Amino acid sequence: MTIFSKIINGEIPCYKVAENDQFFAFLDIRPMTKGHTLVVPKVETDYLFDLPTDMLAEMMVFAKQVAVAIKATVPCKRVGVAVLGMEVPHAHIHLVPLNKESDLSFLNSPVELSSEEMAGIASAIAAAM
Repeated sequence: MTIFSKIINGEIPCYKVAENDQFFAFLDIRPMTKGHTLVVPKVETDYLFDLPTDMLAEMMVFAKQVAVAIKATVPCKRVGVAVLGMEVPHAHIHLVPLNKESDLSFLNSPVELSSEEMAGIASAIAAAM
């Protein structure tokens, strides 16, 4: 079982942003920028492009809804999208609020945010869904 499945199952706490019957979105605990969110399918699949085509399409629609809510609540010019999938063997999409292209670099040090800030961001994004 992956760490993301444990988060989805409530075994590991998270800053949940959104959820439906197939997908789950939560703040990345090592964010590139304030509001960096992960979108994952509830079914444990290692590689994003191994998902059935219809599920991948639905995941992108869900990710779009989350991105719109992020843009409405986190000051940014755009919400960037990244798919790497190397660090956790569970398909996921990174949604990263951007003000400049370099904001979407996995080489940058994570942004330091307090648990109160993280909870506030998650709550604001969730309310905008």
